[in-house]
Amino acid sequence: MTATRHDATWSTASVESTLALGEALGRCLNAELTIGLVGPLGAGKTNLVKGIAAGNAPGMGSSVTSPTFTLIHEYDGRLTLYHVDAYRLRDTAELLALGFDELMRADSVVVVEWADRVRSAMPEDSLWITLALTGPTSRDLTFQAGGPRSQRCLDALQTDDKIQA
Repeated sequence: MTATRHDATWSTASVESTLALGEALGRCLNAELTIGLVGPLGAGKTNLVKGIAAGNAPGMGSSVTSPTFTLIHEYDGRLTLYHVDAYRLRDTAELLALGFDELMRADSVVVVEWADRVRSAMPEDSLWITLALTGPTSRDLTFQAGGPRSQRCLDALQTDDKIQA
């Protein structure tokens, strides 16, 4: 069965609006969701994760840092949030050797920065978010759902009236 893909795009004008969009996404998270973030250096991937963490557990966003050197950070909240950075990985095998498959549990969400580098390890039913620079502080964020779980999250996000993007 081939998953139907659905896209949605939000534009943010500042770091604060990217954080707000991430926070709205964090409120919509469902268990066993994997999110792949794609975009160039400085696109706001870590800021988006800070917002996701804050939406999953109020106050948690300020403790989020880029896991570039540790590769995986874990944050407790309504769901356990695993923040993975694939920037320094040579290939998918390195990600799998870190126990990537074990992170995807019924009580967790996994967010992977630089997910395009490890695309073959990502579940088909992942929520893909591509961040594109449109100005010094503005971004376009395009969301693509790869299956029913990620589609439910995207549908919930699209109906969130608190988005300030």
